[in-house]
Amino acid sequence: MDAIDSEIIAILATDGRASFSALGRTIGLSTNAVGARIRKLETAGVIIGYRAVLAAENVPGGGIEAFVDVRLRPDQDGHEFLAWATKDAAINDAVHVTGPYDYLLHIRVRDTADLDRLLRTLKATAGAAQTQTRIALRSSR
Repeated sequence: MDAIDSEIIAILATDGRASFSALGRTIGLSTNAVGARIRKLETAGVIIGYRAVLAAENVPGGGIEAFVDVRLRPDQDGHEFLAWATKDAAINDAVHVTGPYDYLLHIRVRDTADLDRLLRTLKATAGAAQTQTRIALRSSR
């Protein structure tokens, strides 16, 4: 593998649909030369496949679906919490429940970083004293 192969790989890593001719124009090779190099990289196992990566919000059932139990701080008003919860796009539903927690949130987030953002925001901004998260592994839908 040489510097040109590395350039091809770098481009394909960000745009797996780049055509041989577009790659050739970018790195200064003919379409046939690019095709030959890519076939060699595939045969050698350097390139093992191509895939579409979709944003979770555009994929039915995509991302992480979870349920978050929320216990509010004693000074936090439940109506204010519900008003806040309806404004966060990650929260599909917020219900007032009985038991040790005050609310149960049904959420869908893109990834664990987005889940972390939501949990931090619940505590820093929305008045949550404690949360417990359960990630859905599968559903009947």
